[in-house]
Amino acid sequence: MKRFLVLLTLFAGLLGTRAAIAQQAGTVQFLNSGKVLPATLPFSEAVRVGNVLYLSGQIGIVPASTKLVSGGIREETRQAMDNIKTTLAAHGYGLSDLVKCTAMLADMAEWSTFNDVYRSFFSGQYPARSAFGVNGLALGARVEIECIAAAK
Repeated sequence: MKRFLVLLTLFAGLLGTRAAIAQQAGTVQFLNSGKVLPATLPFSEAVRVGNVLYLSGQIGIVPASTKLVSGGIREETRQAMDNIKTTLAAHGYGLSDLVKCTAMLADMAEWSTFNDVYRSFFSGQYPARSAFGVNGLALGARVEIECIAAAK
């Protein structure tokens, strides 16, 4: 009898885990606020899975357009980060919810300038980050940043 109860408990636990996984899988949302990216682009600005928000890469475009801001890496980085901030807010998140960012730079010699601007958007607690050089970004951008946020 005791062995039966143990097996029954294990079976119930497995069913509960499977239900939790199925419920989590059912929470995928493809999101577009229309506040930054034009609706005509063939991708979502963000995808939410449970409490995790995956942002598409942001470049320094003027919101609701495909026009890069002028001013080079400094202004493009500032606009990309503002776009990330706007996208996060549109879906109930903030910069403090970022857990991982990936920066792609057209010229790694501009890393220091990028880093100065990037740093100004945070107050002490920085998300994990990778940065690497690339050969060509959309619209001739100098920088693209993609991020992952998790609600606390």
